[in-house]
Amino acid sequence: MGRRYHHKVYVIELSKDVLYEPRFKRSNPDYVTGKPCVYVGMTGLSVDLRFDKHKAGIQANKFVQKYGLRLLPELYAVYNPMPYAGAADMEVELGIGLREAGYGVWQA
Repeated sequence: MGRRYHHKVYVIELSKDVLYEPRFKRSNPDYVTGKPCVYVGMTGLSVDLRFDKHKAGIQANKFVQKYGLRLLPELYAVYNPMPYAGAADMEVELGIGLREAGYGVWQA
């Protein structure tokens, strides 16, 4: 029997208010007005549980805790699940792709 992969990438929509954060703004010089702002991450947990932990302040990214609105499974579900190394690579690639599409992106 083969290995069961359980790591996942995920994308969380952030409120546009995150654009007032200087670090976020500096990290997204090519942001296209009107495009979503998102956080891209990876986890070995369920993505719903990981989102809840961010919002509760448990191993949380401060932008997600403060500005996180909802998961955007249409941007990541097709990739999951995968091995740890694949998820680590996909997290970076997905962030790059979304930035190239004009999204405001934050990654830990």
